[in-house]
Amino acid sequence: MGLNQQNQIHLLKDILSDHQADCTGTVAECEQMERIIKSLMANTNLDAGLKGVLEDIYLYSQRGKSSASINSHIQEHQDHLTQWVEDIGSFS
Repeated sequence: MGLNQQNQIHLLKDILSDHQADCTGTVAECEQMERIIKSLMANTNLDAGLKGVLEDIYLYSQRGKSSASINSHIQEHQDHLTQWVEDIGSFS
């Protein structure tokens, strides 16, 4: 059984919140965020505002995977993480 859209958004928010609070993360978390976002983007009824936020998070995840230091990458994006968590919260 797969996750519904609300579950996916909640999971994405949880991962971003952990990155924001802990300033640490893993490549596996970035890969998981990418999978969640791909699944959400396949939904044609997705809110346009949420779609823009998801595109930004997807880029963050891609760059995080290839970063020499995932933790430095996360620290550099603290302001974005805070905003994304707030933005996603308004859609969940």
